[in-house]
Amino acid sequence: MLKIAWSPVYSHPLPSGHRFPMEKYTLLPEQLLYEGTVTDENFFAPPPLETRYITNTHTPDYWHRLSTLQLTPKEARKTGFPLSAGLVHREIVIANGTVLAAHFALEHGVAMNIAGGTHHAFTGHGEGFCLLNDMAIAANYLLGKGLVRKVLVVDLDVHQGNGTAEIFRDEPRVFTFSMHGAKNYPLPKEKSDLDVPLPDGTDDKAYLDILRETLPRLLDEQRPEFVFFQSGVDVLASDKLGRLSMTIAGCRERDRVVYELCRRHKLPVVVSMGGGYSERVADIVEAHANTYRLAQEIFF
Repeated sequence: MLKIAWSPVYSHPLPSGHRFPMEKYTLLPEQLLYEGTVTDENFFAPPPLETRYITNTHTPDYWHRLSTLQLTPKEARKTGFPLSAGLVHREIVIANGTVLAAHFALEHGVAMNIAGGTHHAFTGHGEGFCLLNDMAIAANYLLGKGLVRKVLVVDLDVHQGNGTAEIFRDEPRVFTFSMHGAKNYPLPKEKSDLDVPLPDGTDDKAYLDILRETLPRLLDEQRPEFVFFQSGVDVLASDKLGRLSMTIAGCRERDRVVYELCRRHKLPVVVSMGGGYSERVADIVEAHANTYRLAQEIFF
């Protein structure tokens, strides 16, 4: 069965006019339930993550200052969010959603988190709507428990996974692959194990040709035992922050490529939602929903 992490805290309210589309975290599960892609049984509500798993990835100093709301105003502004206890709680729950999804993926082949993909969170600071790096925390959890020996991060958000790259810079057991807009945030970029920068306006064909050439080679060369997939839909032409020119159909095909390769190689995969900032929330939800529809189609 496809297991999906979701909690009401994912839709933590932000001040009126804030540009981050929190409503998608409520609308997406509603859409998936309405159309019959999933039932209530597919969802699980993660509790907050234990501190020891957070500080396996993030510095104790950063975690202490974040959890006690002692970030400087400059640090808080860099995250893009108004800092609050509720927001920190949300991040801890999201992180555990990805950790628990990893267990379900080991059992069922795939599992999802209707949030996460917080790849701009570094070891010692947050930025770009990211406070804690859920995929990095979950990867370190799996490695620390001896559940896997090699992890591949497939980051297909339009923005480079700079925090993930920094966290695993000196960790050979985690290979970071980021395929992103060359001229988009963040500037400057970190160095992933493999970065594929894309020019503005990259369309479906160009994008998919590169992905179909790159990802199979990576799987053969790196031989991972587990995959974390950051499935941001800010690659869409309609995205306000994206700069690429992909269609919803092209984004769906991107997900199909990743899923079919993981299934062929018998690789468990955890999918975190990542970004999506199109003007129409319906476009964001539809593109994200395709990721869940395909998981059901391909793995179950």
